[in-house]
Amino acid sequence: MAVGMSGPRATHAAVVRAAEDPDGVTFGDVGSAGQALDPDDLPDGLVVADETGRIICFNAAAARITAMPRAAALGRPLEHALPLEDLKGRRWWELTDPYGGLATRVGQPERNLLLPGGREVLVSARYVRESPTGPVRRLVVSLRGTEARRRNERSNAELIATVAHELRSPLTSVKGFTATLLAKWERFTDDQKRLMLETVYADANRVTRLITELLDISRIDSGRLELRRQPVDLSAAVERHIQALTASGQDPGRFLVRTCQPLPTVWADPDKVDQVLGNLLENAVRHGEGTVTIEVAPAPAKSDEKGTAVTVSDEGPGIPEESMARVFTRFWRGSKRGGTGLGLYIVKGIVEAHGGTITVGRGPGGGAEFRFILPVSTPAYMK
Repeated sequence: MAVGMSGPRATHAAVVRAAEDPDGVTFGDVGSAGQALDPDDLPDGLVVADETGRIICFNAAAARITAMPRAAALGRPLEHALPLEDLKGRRWWELTDPYGGLATRVGQPERNLLLPGGREVLVSARYVRESPTGPVRRLVVSLRGTEARRRNERSNAELIATVAHELRSPLTSVKGFTATLLAKWERFTDDQKRLMLETVYADANRVTRLITELLDISRIDSGRLELRRQPVDLSAAVERHIQALTASGQDPGRFLVRTCQPLPTVWADPDKVDQVLGNLLENAVRHGEGTVTIEVAPAPAKSDEKGTAVTVSDEGPGIPEESMARVFTRFWRGSKRGGTGLGLYIVKGIVEAHGGTITVGRGPGGGAEFRFILPVSTPAYMK
């Protein structure tokens, strides 16, 4: 008789089965390897009750999540060993009535329930029947802790707080200057009007960039980041960004570009590549010191595929060793405040969407060094 679980744990369900023996239930792998699968190897809590509602399997994860020893749970009625309540304080087993309810039900979707003491746990259940409308022969319950969900909720709350903070300042400026201009237009000189409008324009661009970042994060997290691949000259892209930085007032002597020819032709999304280069160079200029060195050279990518590596390093204080593991996470900022802390998270997402890799370390000059590799990714029809 197959024992299954609903939701993302269906992979485990596909390899687990239960068979009655004089001592209870044994579990075995029905995969090609033919090796036995111990319920204690499952990452989620697994509780199995027989046709009478008494527990015949209670794995180690279930014991950890419920803080109940296995010996105290085995043989007890399910509703006594797991006195679950919903968020309104109602007894869950009385509400669901798995053994006496509708004979067509196959289980319960995952939901947030409470154990004694108010501890939250995610619970899903499957009813195993010998026939579609027959009596329940096994009740399989899956338990998960809420730590991962709470971390995700905290991350989302932090994102909302950051966005609200970053939007408030430029929008306040835009609103204030436009209201002033509308009310007292004739009182200002042309130079004053130009200054105000330039400020409004800059703040509007800031809001646009933030919205673009949020859209990129949404696409990266959902795996829907679209790439419009075409041949990209990474060396020319680097030169273009440096020209833009020098045109905005940066000293041309601060940049050193090294290119190792010949470079393989990389098929990538040019707009996304520009976004990566722009972020890394802006970080090096803003947070680093001394000469910013950019190296472009051939490099092996994943699966022995050819690729091109771009290395951006500076001569500033660099990134502390203890912080390097968090550089590409959301909201990471260096010692200097400013920005949303989302840029490097997006950079990593874009590089990985291309099938590439990105790393951070300490450069020869002591500053931060970022290195990303993009595979050639030649379209199949051209191979």
